[in-house]
Amino acid sequence: MARCSGCLRHPLQPVEQIRAAVLFAGAVPDMIHQLKYNGRFALAEPLGDLMATAWPQWEAHTDLVIGIPLHPDRKRKRGYNQSDLLASHFGRRVGLPEDHLALQRVRNTPPQVGLNAADRQTNMTNAFYAERDKVAGKDILLVDDVCTTGSTLQAAAQALLDAGAKRVSGYCLARAM
Repeated sequence: MARCSGCLRHPLQPVEQIRAAVLFAGAVPDMIHQLKYNGRFALAEPLGDLMATAWPQWEAHTDLVIGIPLHPDRKRKRGYNQSDLLASHFGRRVGLPEDHLALQRVRNTPPQVGLNAADRQTNMTNAFYAERDKVAGKDILLVDDVCTTGSTLQAAAQALLDAGAKRVSGYCLARAM
């Protein structure tokens, strides 16, 4: 697999690989913003379709799809989790099982927007907890809306691996470059 220059300089451990359906450019940032902050959760379907269409380009063995969870307080305030919506629609389209309860965000972290790479990584440290009985021995695919530095995916992957997951990869709707 070809890797971007950033990943070659700073490998994203413990995530085995991170791929994205599209770049964070053009109309995509506005669509994600509408989905995430303006209650346009119906956008999860066409955006999940976009992810499903791009999936065969790098399809990885996957036992379970998990959307990056929001902290319960943030989810209650927003009313939904955009990553869970994307993961559900994507999983249905490509025939992969998904689980919204296998991974939880246990620390209410500030949003990553505006933080530099080091602060993003610190912000996500110990933010997640994974249910061993749901993930042990499995190849997990984490789904998120945007990947900027990979810090959120790294922290979530570490929690999954600590709970016994075999491998963790990330698949995002968009990659910010």
